[in-house]
Amino acid sequence: MTPARKNLLIGPISAAADGALYQQIVDRLKREISEGRLKPGAALPSFRQLAEDLLVSVITVKRAYEELERGGIIFRRQGLGTFVAEHGHDRSREAKLAAAKNLLREGFREAAEAGLKPSELAELAHEILKGKK
Repeated sequence: MTPARKNLLIGPISAAADGALYQQIVDRLKREISEGRLKPGAALPSFRQLAEDLLVSVITVKRAYEELERGGIIFRRQGLGTFVAEHGHDRSREAKLAAAKNLLREGFREAAEAGLKPSELAELAHEILKGKK
């Protein structure tokens, strides 16, 4: 097992889970990078190796890597491999924050449509953060 594979803890992905397979790879790699488990300059597995590890097609991994590369989270060097970008952590964190904001907006809209007042919404958020609901 190469060092990059040993440190890549994205876990299994599944066609039964929410989201396309490539998106599951993107989301998990973003999490590993934003949480600091994959550091800038860390080598990632080749398309072929990650596809084999996750039991998906090379095209699925290639699509995930291309999306991460477009976002400036990873970069490729011909003949050398794929690596976490210097500012990959920041960009990954920004992407995760944007996704969280969108989910919160959707939740706030649903709460408003259910008739919750701002004070009730604040209490609900507090309960959720404390793990009560």
